[in-house]
Amino acid sequence: MLADMAIDDTELLDDGIEAVDQVGALLLRIADGDRSAFAELYDLLAPRVFGLILRVLVDRAQSEEVLQEVFLEVWQSAARFTPNKGHGRTWVLTMAHHRAIDRVRSAQARTNRDIRSGMRELATGQASVAEQVELKLESERVQTALARLPEVQREAITLAYYGGYSQSEIAAQLGAPLGTVKTRMRDGLSRLRSEMGLTS
Repeated sequence: MLADMAIDDTELLDDGIEAVDQVGALLLRIADGDRSAFAELYDLLAPRVFGLILRVLVDRAQSEEVLQEVFLEVWQSAARFTPNKGHGRTWVLTMAHHRAIDRVRSAQARTNRDIRSGMRELATGQASVAEQVELKLESERVQTALARLPEVQREAITLAYYGGYSQSEIAAQLGAPLGTVKTRMRDGLSRLRSEMGLTS
């Protein structure tokens, strides 16, 4: 009886001590597939079960869903009720309490997953933005350093790295010997490293 009061938070029995476990008797009939016993049990306990669930979940729509789950479980598992181990009402209310707690835990786990996922996406987004800024700054440094090179060196390097031309193609395009283009590029890259403060 104390267990019932702890779960239900109200007096278990409105008419004093019950000589016969009415809910237990209905559960035994339900275990045999008695639909009228199930309807009677529902009418008898649904308001109290719903009140218990609502106190745990607060949300009315979710509480209605859990109420349906509880009574479905009662219908499917009534055969597991053992009269000598406690009152039928306690058995149903305990089931409802467990279902409501499971729903809370499930919602919390889902929230935690969403938060973790959001944090990962946020971190990825921040890394991406940081990378883009770094690339932009690096590009600006290269452009500034390139502008300080002699025209012939800048031209050869620009054609190679931004145009995608090979040294032979650059030589043909500039009308310069291949060796001269190689020298311009070697000297230009060396000076570029120096301008950017990079060691060779």
